[in-house]
Amino acid sequence: MTNLEKILDDSINKVPDFPKQGILFYDITSLLTKPKVFDLAVKSLSDYYKNKKIDGIIAIESRGFIFGSPIALALEVPLLLARKKGKLPRKTISADYSLEYGTATIELHREDLIPDKNYLIIDDLIATGGTINAIANLVEQNGGKIAGIGAVIGLPFLNYQKILGKYDVKTLINYSSEDFA
Repeated sequence: MTNLEKILDDSINKVPDFPKQGILFYDITSLLTKPKVFDLAVKSLSDYYKNKKIDGIIAIESRGFIFGSPIALALEVPLLLARKKGKLPRKTISADYSLEYGTATIELHREDLIPDKNYLIIDDLIATGGTINAIANLVEQNGGKIAGIGAVIGLPFLNYQKILGKYDVKTLINYSSEDFA
């Protein structure tokens, strides 16, 4: 475990059986109460992408907004919000994706997504990668490019690389299935 991973791990609360029995929830809100750790997470992701061609950040509702906003400021690029269906007021483009029980829809403002631009998708955690993959497909179907995917936490044992493997995925700390024991 690197020093960064140790600092993050010590700052992320693990909540067993939330939101349901058998789930170990990684609560980044505890990290947010520590400004130096929050700043370290934002700087680590920003530094990773600072020399890459990024034309905009797409932050995923809602915890992705927390990390996407300061990263967009650090990289001096526009911030686009990926929101649940019906939350954006202007004309949108949308993509459906699968959940454990059913489907959901994610939307972006149509006019904010510019063809041939490179977008970095940011969220707090990557589990199965379904939401991120839906956004990536939406961007690509509308002429944009995915420059990368970043998150504080990765759960690679849920096989997100299977659907996100063609993208540059950066997580600051990964947890394994053994962490659930």
